[in-house]
This record gives sequence, structure tokens and C-alpha cells, in this order.
Amino acid sequence: MATEEVDPRFADLDAWPLASAMEAMWEGQLAAVAAIGHALPAITAAADAAKAALGDRGRIVYVGAGTSGRVAVQDGAELMPTFAWPRERVRFIVAGGDSAFVTSIEGAEDDVDAAVTQINAARLTPHDVVIAVAASGTTPFTVAALQQAGSFGAVTIGIANNPGTTLLASANFPILIETGRELIAGSTRMKAGTAQKVVLNLISSGIMLRLGRVYRGMMVNMPPTNAKLKRRAEAMVAQIAHCDPQHAARSLEQAEGDIKTAVLLALGVDRDDADAVLKSCDGNLRRVFAELAKGDRHPKVTAERRPSGAVKS
Repeated sequence: MATEEVDPRFADLDAWPLASAMEAMWEGQLAAVAAIGHALPAITAAADAAKAALGDRGRIVYVGAGTSGRVAVQDGAELMPTFAWPRERVRFIVAGGDSAFVTSIEGAEDDVDAAVTQINAARLTPHDVVIAVAASGTTPFTVAALQQAGSFGAVTIGIANNPGTTLLASANFPILIETGRELIAGSTRMKAGTAQKVVLNLISSGIMLRLGRVYRGMMVNMPPTNAKLKRRAEAMVAQIAHCDPQHAARSLEQAEGDIKTAVLLALGVDRDDADAVLKSCDGNLRRVFAELAKGDRHPKVTAERRPSGAVKS
């Protein structure tokens, strides 16, 4: 298993000048990211399938042990503040339980019964998406959890750094990121962990793109929960609606912090119509602009429009 083997090139890494060791470790990180390129088709297929399954009630479930589990938790924890993904629609199944988020409980990775118990307790359905991560691809807890999730019809995605492993064979959508030997043998927090985080970023962000939670490269579902985020939200409204900052701020306040609603209010759409069209278009702002452009009810929206869907001021 490559991630566990000593790389002869770095057998004396501890004796190198620190500057040389740092350069070698940095180059290893670059190589880890480069290894993802070959997996892009598999990553894309997984994100597409996840989007199709989730609908308006499916959950994203992250599974892992040790370093891989903590990397997975980091990705899932960012879904709410970035995309306003509902907290009840993300779940973590990690060897050792919640305490393993910040403390190493390595022996828990062999507990197959705990994995099955946690999956059963999640009451999975075919609308749920389970993303299981293990550098080795053989971690008993992670493999058992993924296999049990499959028995409920959930969409299963397996991410591993070694080929020909049980985790990949058990997943509906296997993703191999072959990062090879670590500079410090077995320390998968390095190359393998970096590659896993990037892949998770791609999958979750790809899902949110397809769900309409991003518009013109902006986090339009972001909840403005502090002063910095409120300023960011106001800037988004002003940019999309092509209005002045004061009008954007008033619209955001009227929309109770909902950026998409605020954009429509800033464009002259009344609140009831804004709520109705957002609901009918599943919150997808591009679809909303297309829908509003079909009629003459809102001249500001149906006027000559830029490619972004916003009107000229």
C-alpha cells in the first residue's frame, strides 16, 4: 500500500537542512493536488448524481476515521455558512463519535459494529448521499459504513488514495486519487489528506452550483450572520441589481437578510411575487430572471439585460 511505504528519496529527510525538507514537503503538496486531475471525470459524475438524488430533503452524510474523518467533517461544517445548507441535512459518521473531531481515537477505525449502528440510526433513503473517505481504502469502519449505506439505496461515493481497494469497489461512485508514498511514511495528513480536502471541496461546491446556491460566482445563499457578511451581502445585491449601496442595504433589510429576495426587491419586484417566483424556480436566480423576463410585469427586469441577468442602471 503506497501510502504506508517509505519513499527511498526521503529516507533521510530528518537529516536534511530544514529549508530543503520544507521545499520537498511543499512539492509533495503540489503533487497531491496534481494527482486529482485524472479523477475529474469521476468527481463530476459523483457530484451530478448527488445533486439528482438530494432533491429538497436528501442529506449529505460524511463518513471517515482518523485524519480522513476530520477532513470530511471540515468540508461538511462549511456547508451552512457558505451555502445556507440546512444543518439537519448534513450528518457526520466518524469512528469514535463526536470526540474524534478533535481527538485522535485511532482504535475506533476497526469497529465495524459501530459503523453499522450509526448508519442504521441515520435512517438513510435513496435521497441521501454518503461520502466515505479513507486514504488506505481499507479502513474497516469506513468500508462497513459505506456498504451498509448502499443497502438502503443511498448514493455512495468512495474516496481513496490507493487503487484496487474495498472502499472503491463498494461505492456507486469510486474516486481514486493516487497520491503515492508520503514523505513521512503513513502520515496521510499530508499528501493524501490534502488531495482528499480538494476533492471534497470540488464535490460539495459542484453540488451547490447545480442546486442554484451560487450565482455569477457569488454565494447568494450565504446567511449574513455578522457585520462582515452583511457588508458582503449588500455588495452582492448592489452588483447583481446594479443599484447603489444604500438601496441594496434597504432591500436586504426588507428581505430579512435573504440575498436572492433582496435582489428582486431592489429590481422593483414586490415581495409576494419575489417569494413566489423564487419558490417556483427552486431558488435558482438564473431561472428566476428567465421566468420574469417572459412577461411585462416588471419592466426593470425585462429591460435590456446584461449576461449576468441584471439590468443596466
